[in-house]
Amino acid sequence: MSKNKEWLASAGTNTKLCHTGYEPSDYHGFVNPPVVHASTVLFPNARAMETRSQRYTYGTRGTPTTDALCAAIDDLEGSAGTVLVPSGLAAISVPFLAYLSAGDHALIVDSVYSPCRHFCDTMLARLGVEIEYYDPEIGADIERLMRPNTRLVHTEAPGSNTFEMQDIRAIAEAVHRHDCVVTMDNTWATPLYFRPLDFGVDVSIHAATKYPSGHSDILMGTVSANAKHWPKLLEAHGAMGICGAPDDSYQILRGLRTMNLRLEHHFRSALRVAEWLESRSEVARVLHPALPSFPGHDIWKRDFKGASGIFSFVLAAGSADKVKPKAYAFLDALQLFGLGWSWGGYESLAVRVNLDDRKIRKGPEDGAVIRLQIGLENVEDIMADLERGFAAVASL
Repeated sequence: MSKNKEWLASAGTNTKLCHTGYEPSDYHGFVNPPVVHASTVLFPNARAMETRSQRYTYGTRGTPTTDALCAAIDDLEGSAGTVLVPSGLAAISVPFLAYLSAGDHALIVDSVYSPCRHFCDTMLARLGVEIEYYDPEIGADIERLMRPNTRLVHTEAPGSNTFEMQDIRAIAEAVHRHDCVVTMDNTWATPLYFRPLDFGVDVSIHAATKYPSGHSDILMGTVSANAKHWPKLLEAHGAMGICGAPDDSYQILRGLRTMNLRLEHHFRSALRVAEWLESRSEVARVLHPALPSFPGHDIWKRDFKGASGIFSFVLAAGSADKVKPKAYAFLDALQLFGLGWSWGGYESLAVRVNLDDRKIRKGPEDGAVIRLQIGLENVEDIMADLERGFAAVASL
C-alpha cells in the first residue's frame, strides 16, 4: 500500500477506489501518477548496472505507471503481488505456464472461457500437460479427480455464458490437501463483489479489458497471487517478457476510480432485465445467479457481494430446426444492442453463445443461449429494444 495511506485499509469501496494506486507527494502533488514511457533505463555507474541495484532496470520489468496499477490491484485483491499482461487470455495462459510442466495433470472447469479451453487443448497439450475437464458444480467431490501429478485446478465462477456457480472454498480446501495450486478467473465479479484469495484461491485472474476499463477501448489482464505462489508467477512473467503498456495501465487506473459506481448500475439494470425476461413466454430460462430461480443462487448469495451486468437467457425454440433462425431474427432486430464480443463497457451487447466445445456440462437443448451485456443505458430503452427482438421472432 502507498505510504501515508494506512487509513485506506478500512475505508469504504468508493473511497478506496478513489485513493488507491498513487501517492501525489511522489509526483510534486499531481493527483494522477505520470505515464512513463520506457524501454531503456539508465544506471548511475557500471557497478549499479551489473548488480541492477535500483528499482527500475528496464521497461518490461515495470515503471511507476504500471507499479501504480499493480499496487491498486493488490489493495483490492489482498494479494502479495500482481503482474500485468496484454489481455485476459494472457492472464490465464501466463500462470498456467508458470505452474505447469510436461507430465503434469490439470483440472479445468467445463464452463470455462472458451479461449482458455483452446489454449489448454492446443498449447498445453503440445507441451505435454494432461488436461481434464470437470463439472462446475462438483464442489468438494473434486478430490476424487485428484491424481499424484495434479498440479493445478482452474475455476471460474460464475461460468462463462451459462453462469454455473462453484463452491470455491470447498474446492480450494479439497485441492490444497494435495498441495495443488488453485487459480480462478474472477472477471465477472471483480474483486469488489468477490475476493478469490479470501476463499482459498491462490491466484486471481481478471480481464481488466472488462469492468476495470469500462469503455471498450483497452485490452489488459491482471494476475494476482498470494505470498506462497507469487515468486513463481513473477519469475515466469519476467522470463516470458510479457508486460502491460503504460498508456493502457493509466487508462485502467482511471477506470478503477468509477468502477464501483458503474458496477452498481450494471447490477441493478441487469437484474431488472433478468426479472422481466423471466416473465416472457418467449424465454425458456434465465441464467442469472442473482435470481432465486437459478440453481446456483444460494452459493452466489452466500459468497458474493453483488452481480455484474452480464447474463444469458434461453430463447425458446420449440424444435431443433428453429434454434438458429429464431436466434438470428432476435439478434438482427436489435437496434440499441450491439452484436459484438467482450463486455464490461458502457454499451449493451448481445451474442448467440456456441457451447459445442463443452465436454461434460452440455448446453441447453430447449433453445438458443443468448448472452446479454447490460450497459449503462436507461433500462426502459434496453427492454424496448429486446421487445423488438421478440417481435421479430414472433413474425417468423
